[in-house]
Amino acid sequence: MAEVKKQEVKKQNVAAKAQNLFTKENYKWMLIGFIVIVIGVLLMIGGKSNDPNQFHKDEVYSFRRITLAPIIILAGLAIEIFAIFRKPAGQQQTSGNK
Repeated sequence: MAEVKKQEVKKQNVAAKAQNLFTKENYKWMLIGFIVIVIGVLLMIGGKSNDPNQFHKDEVYSFRRITLAPIIILAGLAIEIFAIFRKPAGQQQTSGNK
């Protein structure tokens, strides 16, 4: 009977640790990264011509669509990676270095 209770307590401890994988600050950074990515995508859209027989090189290959937007998207992805790997300030490392 005691063995069953110990297993239940272990399962509850594992579930509690799994629920606290990210903190509120991690989610804040993830939201910021997502917004930056969306801004990059919005900068990339456009350049369509009203007449399909005309091609406007300056609209399609503008600095905003070819250079700026991809850099902003990559910055958003970097923020997402930072948000995932960031540990809260008060959390100690669980390595064997004591």
